[in-house]
Parts: sequence; structure tokens; C-alpha cells
Amino acid sequence: MAASRLGQWLLTSDEPEPEGFYESESNVSANHQTQPWWKVMCLTGVDYFSTLGYQPAIAALAAGAIAPFATLVLVLITLFAALPMYRRVAEESPHGDGSLSMLERLLSYWSSKLLVLALLGFVATGFVITMTLSAADAAAHMIENPFLHDALSGQQVLVTLFLLALLGGVFLKGFKEAIGIAVVLVVAFIGLSAVVTVEGLIEALTHPEVFSDWTDAISAEHAVPLGVIGAALLVFPALALGLSGFETGVVVMPLVKGDPGDTQEAPLGRIRNAKKLLTGAALIMSVMLLSSTLVTTLLIPAEQFEEGGEANGRALAYLAHERFGDAFGTAYDAATIGILWFAGASAMAGLLNIVPRYLPRYGMAPDWARLTRPLTLVFTVIAAVVTLLFRADVNAQAGAYATGVLALMTSAAVAVSLTEWRRGRRGRGLFFGLVSAIFVYTIGVTIIERPEGLFIALIFVVMILVVSVYSRIMRSTELRVNRVVIDKGAQKVLDVSIADPRPIRFIANKLQAGDSDEYDEKMAEVQLDNHLGDHEDRIFLEVEITDASEFETLVEVTSVQVGKHRILRATGSSVPNAIAAFLLHVRDLDDQVPHVYFEWSERAPADNALRFWLAGEGDIPPLTHEILRKAEPREERRPQVHVGG
Repeated sequence: MAASRLGQWLLTSDEPEPEGFYESESNVSANHQTQPWWKVMCLTGVDYFSTLGYQPAIAALAAGAIAPFATLVLVLITLFAALPMYRRVAEESPHGDGSLSMLERLLSYWSSKLLVLALLGFVATGFVITMTLSAADAAAHMIENPFLHDALSGQQVLVTLFLLALLGGVFLKGFKEAIGIAVVLVVAFIGLSAVVTVEGLIEALTHPEVFSDWTDAISAEHAVPLGVIGAALLVFPALALGLSGFETGVVVMPLVKGDPGDTQEAPLGRIRNAKKLLTGAALIMSVMLLSSTLVTTLLIPAEQFEEGGEANGRALAYLAHERFGDAFGTAYDAATIGILWFAGASAMAGLLNIVPRYLPRYGMAPDWARLTRPLTLVFTVIAAVVTLLFRADVNAQAGAYATGVLALMTSAAVAVSLTEWRRGRRGRGLFFGLVSAIFVYTIGVTIIERPEGLFIALIFVVMILVVSVYSRIMRSTELRVNRVVIDKGAQKVLDVSIADPRPIRFIANKLQAGDSDEYDEKMAEVQLDNHLGDHEDRIFLEVEITDASEFETLVEVTSVQVGKHRILRATGSSVPNAIAAFLLHVRDLDDQVPHVYFEWSERAPADNALRFWLAGEGDIPPLTHEILRKAEPREERRPQVHVGG
């Protein structure tokens, strides 16, 4: 009984959408509480801005004394590559479906679905590692706090798992008032970080020897200025963590308040304000990254950034304690822990948006994948496993995080470049092609230097593909039709037959020559095999496959007359599903159930199964019967299937 109540609670939700920040293309944002763009910026900012908690330390480890120059390269790419790119993504996908939808529209059929599934693996990598890395860094800040150090020392993994469990519990209960919490956390964290950074800059400016020591260190490492520039460019891939947050920025677009005149097709106010969101976040982050990296490089001894050092993974927190005392430092730790933990919430929300957005629509996820609570449990368990595998080590997860982030940004750059090129905007296409090349190089270097990131991403890709294929097979005999639309000519044919008290009999036919001889021969075969008389009402039914990769489609029915034969022609993604949906539609119009007549397939069973899953054809008679059996449990109201030959 308890298990039953638990299952019922898991499979129900108070929300019409899975706590989502996206909206479906058929649903305007009436279900969402829109907010001013700067508030929504704080929601995406808990992911983006939280990287300040560890980015300066990562820069120092990767680049040494030239960390500020390497960060300048990151800032330039942020402002002049990533920002323009995602402003275009905001224009192209304003309903929260992100850059994946652009690639989905550029391709078709199975190639489109397979590409999206593969990229979803990298999305999962980026978001799951955001959760685990952020929780691990939050745990590190807790453990290094002088008031908590003795109690929590050596418990990095346990503290991280606790924070992840707490995060999962928030979503299981219901993720409410996210924006209000995010605003408080971002304002507190950015404000305290600014205090530490400004004080550090004042300290450096009032002590010229700090700069001279820094320049001496640079000269010792790089004899000529060009060497500094070259080294800064080469080390950029190691700093790619500072680019996280852009994809989240476009995912949350449906929360952005637009203009009263916005429409579903053209939400121009929302797009304009989303661009402000992206620009504001990029400018704030660029200033904070550059200034904080400069201050931490100038004021923190290099050995403190090494593994085991007090500034490892927490450079600004180190300065907050050293220069302002433990009381202020603890306040800074609390703000850092809060925003890092809530960055995981932003990532979880992203996962809960992306998975229901694509997989159920492809028929490649179970029904419960549309619901928040089961997905929350799945992603929380996955995050816990990843944490155990990496032993909650922030530096060890950096490669996987960068791989996921850069894969998304690379795919977005390619999508924008191809979109501009196809629309004849050659100049823009070339510019974004250059941006694509930068990201391709960056992710290539990242994979070579940190191959574990690609390995983890591929694990997610394989998991998604296996679950997707299994789900598609298991759901293949569902009635995968949104609705049936009959044109006037086809309706007239049906009306005449419905007026006859005898049941309507349809003859399934695969269109070939389409002449009278084809239909005469088919009619004779069906009459002979099923002992039908000339007085029976018979109509030919043919189905044309539109896109077999689509799971749910609209079935449209038209009519033609060939000689004395009446033919109804339907379109759909699967022949059995289209026929079953049409028969049920006719059943609801008539007092009697319709009958349909088939011939057995001569192909091997395995061949038929593969043709059904990939091309929507296969062994039509038993598949149609099974779909009807599942859709209509009452045998007396179920359309009748006959097979001869």
C-alpha cells in the first residue's frame, strides 16, 4: 500500500509542465509567471556567475602568471563570439527550446533525431557535471571555512552527496519562487565578490612592488611579449568553464517579460529583453572575471593554488578570509555555497526542460519522462554516481564540464552559421563560421588534454540512445496520431457509405501504378480471399509515409476516383498507425465498426520489424490489429482486421 502511494505521488505533478522554463510551440506562456529580464538574468546567473567561485583558481593553475591575459582572451571570445551567437539563437528559438531546435530544423528524418539525441548526451554531461562540480565546490568552501573545518575535514564526498540530495529534495517537493531566490543569491555573491576585488585592486595599486613582482614572473616565463600572447591563446581551452550559462540563458526565455503585443509567432519584446539578459550577464561576468583573476594572481602566492593549497578552487574566498577576517570570510563562504548549490538547481531545471522537450515527442522516452519527480530521482542518482566516481574533486570534473559546455556552444555556432548561410547572409555566415572554428578548436584541445570529458559524454550519449531505441520499440504500437483531418471530397465518400446500413469495408493497398488495372486486380483478389460479394461497400485505403522518424503526427485524408473505384489516400508517419487512427475515426462517425482487408507480407519477420521501426511500414496487418487492440479494449467497438492471400 505504501509503495502504491509512493508510486502515485511520483507519477503525479501539480504543474501542467514539468517545472519547465520552456513552453511548447502550441502553448503560449500563459502557464508561466514572466519577470523583468534582469530578474531572469539572475536565474541563469546562478550558473554563469557561480563560476567565479573557482574560475580564478583554475586560471592560475592553468596559466600561472599570465592568467589575467588568458582570462582576457576568454572575455574577448565571450563578448565578440559567444554573445553575438546566442543573441541570434534567442531570435531563432524564443520559446525555450535552445540551440538544439535550430539544428533539428536544418536536418530532417532520422538524421535530425539522431543528431539531437547525440547532442542531448552532451547536454546531460554539461548539466549533470554542473550539478556535481558546483556541489563539490560548495562542499570545499564549507570544509575550508575555519568554523566548519574541524567538523567536516575529510568529508568532501559526503558533504557533496548531502547537497545533491538536498537539491533533489527541493525539486521533489516543488521548485517554487526560483527567481526570487536567485536574485538574492546573485546580488549577495556579486556584491561581496566586488568588495573583495575592489579592495584587492586598491591594495595592488598602493603597493607598486606587487605589479613589479608580477611582471618579473611573467618575464621569467616568457621572454618576449608575443610569447605571452601565444601562451594566453593556447591556454584558453582550459578556461572554457567561464563560458557556461549561455545555453541556460536561452532556455529560460519564456520567463522573460515581453511586450503586450507579443504573439506566439513573433514575441519581439521577449526577444529584445532576452538579448538584454544575455548582454547584461556577459558584461557583468567579463568585468568580474578579468578583475578577480588579476587580483588573485597579484595577491595570492602561486603555491596556494596547487592541490592542497588554501586557494585551490576558492581564490576569492581565500582573499575574503585573509584580508577581511573570518567573520566576513564566512559571510562570503555562505554566499558562495548558496550560489554554487543553486547553480545545480539551474542545471536540474535545464535537464527537466530539455528531456521532456525532445524525447517524448520522438517517442524515445517512457510516459513518465514528462513528469518532474521521476526525472528528478533519475538525475539525482546519476549525479550521485558521478560524484562518487570523481570523489567530489572539482579539478577532476573540469574536463567533463568543459566538454559538455563547449559541445553545446560548438553546435550552436554551427547552427547559427548554417542558418545565416542558407538565408543568403554570406557575411554573417562567414563570421559565425569563424566562431564555429574557434569552438571546434577549443573543444578539440579540451578533448585531447582531458579525454575523460568525452568519455563521460559518450556514456551519456550511449545511455540516451539505448533508452531511446528501447522506448521507441516498446511504444511503436501506441496510437501515435494527434488527430485525423478529412477533406471535403473524402468526407463526401464517407457520408455516402455511412448512409448505407451495411458496414464500410476498406481495402488496404500500396499505391503502385495507380491505374484501373491495379485496382481491378486488387479488388478481385480481396473478393476471392474473403468471399465478398459485389454488393458489399468497398473503398480503397492507401497511406503515404511523410516522415517515419516522427512519432506523433497528423493524418490527413483526401479522395480520388480511378475508373469505378473510390480511393481514400492518407498521410502519416506509420502505415499501421495511420490506418488504425482512420478506422477509429470512421467508427466514431458510424453505427457499425468498419472492416479493413489486407494481404500477408512475404518478407522475413526481422526485415518487417526493421522496416516498421525505420520506415513506418513492415508487416501491416498484425501491427494494425495490435494498435487497434490497445486503443480500443472493447471488442464490439473495435474495427475488424481481415487478412487473406
